[in-house]
Amino acid sequence: MAIAWIMTGYTLNFNYLSYMSIKNSENQKIKEKMKYTIETCPLVTIQLPIYNEKYVATRLINAICGMDFPKERMEVQVLDDSDDETSDIIETLVDGYKKIGFNIAVFHRLNRSGYKAGALKEGLKFAKGEFIAIFDADFIPSSDFLRKALRYFDDSKIGLVQGRWGHINEMYSILTKAQAVSLDFHFLIEQKAKSLSHLFMNFNGTAGIWRTLCIKDAGGWHTSTLVEDLDLSFRAQMKGWKCIFDEDLVVNAELPVQMNAAKRQQFRWAKGSIQVAKKLLIILLSQRKLPIDTKIQIFIQLTKHIINPLFLTQFLIFPILLMMNYQIYDTAWAPAIGIVAYLLLGPATYLIMIRKIWRENWRTKALQYLFMIFYASGISINNSVAIFDAIVGRRNEFLRTPKFGIMEKNQDWRNNKYVLPFTKTTLLEIFFSIYGCITIAISLLSGNPIFVPLIALQTIGFIYVAYLSIIQSNNNKNKTSLYLGLSTKYNMQKM
Repeated sequence: MAIAWIMTGYTLNFNYLSYMSIKNSENQKIKEKMKYTIETCPLVTIQLPIYNEKYVATRLINAICGMDFPKERMEVQVLDDSDDETSDIIETLVDGYKKIGFNIAVFHRLNRSGYKAGALKEGLKFAKGEFIAIFDADFIPSSDFLRKALRYFDDSKIGLVQGRWGHINEMYSILTKAQAVSLDFHFLIEQKAKSLSHLFMNFNGTAGIWRTLCIKDAGGWHTSTLVEDLDLSFRAQMKGWKCIFDEDLVVNAELPVQMNAAKRQQFRWAKGSIQVAKKLLIILLSQRKLPIDTKIQIFIQLTKHIINPLFLTQFLIFPILLMMNYQIYDTAWAPAIGIVAYLLLGPATYLIMIRKIWRENWRTKALQYLFMIFYASGISINNSVAIFDAIVGRRNEFLRTPKFGIMEKNQDWRNNKYVLPFTKTTLLEIFFSIYGCITIAISLLSGNPIFVPLIALQTIGFIYVAYLSIIQSNNNKNKTSLYLGLSTKYNMQKM
């Protein structure tokens, strides 16, 4: 029951943020007020952190150099930490753009110290721009991104403008549909609720533009966590800088199409948030100038992934209580009341927001929300492992999320170079899949069929994630050995 109440608290916070996102019209007011004059165009440094992205690096650089912005006012830093043929692709492309007058350079580190944060930190040493725009390799910024984003910086207190992630391959599969709606909720509810309010908003690591002074004033990029974006944005807001999210500033990106790649991304986000909590939470909560609701939101954002191990604990305990004939509820109708309350506080609010945000397309998004429930249940094992990694302080290693340049539904990626194998976590997913089936049987045999639909929903999630993790894996040992051999040969040639 204690676990249930804690999880309910985190669920209720989504309701609160939904209300705040509707109420927060300050963003639009400032948008109408600010008029950035492009004639007084500042110098903008565009940083492109890249590591082994042979399938998407060209797409990104072409998009950057195709921006509707004076090229003499753009400084492009390709922060290439690659150790495969990506480096040659980038060098050839960059040389071509240099010849036609672009101020573009490749920064290639022999040591990936600090991973992405280390690359950004190194590039910042040489950056000349008044503003720093950052795009990950799988993003495709529109030609007018800089023109639209820079208008907000007329306000000297604005330190960050965050764009919304679009999805070029949202309809590719159930997996991409689930990820898309989850990210949409984050941006259109969480980020919108916090934008330019007293609540702390986070940078999403890409598709955003910083005031260079803000980055330096906040202490620059730190390499102590896996989510350098969250770390920096919270430190910046502690210094008094404001962050703004523009839902109309959409930057399309490629969603992970492989389950193991999606799990790797989620692992990094979950572990990184707990690392930032260990680093900054006490400091933030002790700030007297911060309102109490700001502190509550900070606490929830940095600790929200705790619900993953709590969910699994509850899932494990429940059938044991049923077998012991433990009186979970005082009255026979209490379980029905509990389930109804869960539906009203959770899914009902989501569906209301889906109807409000997507209007005529709400039915499609509602189905994607169901996919998201399956995905969230199954991914909870992966995220729980990440939480324990962060708590015990295991070594940080920034493992990139591989992308394959997938934009169309009929494109195949299974024979591509960066396909990941499944990990030991999949064994836990198989265990929970079997355990869930046993729990359904126990619920029926113990005379508690009312719990079966909810347990089945969660069990389907475990089965779904485990199944895709296995069938989408690269288990060809000969192919792996060949890749390692070619990689070694390539590195020796580079040296």
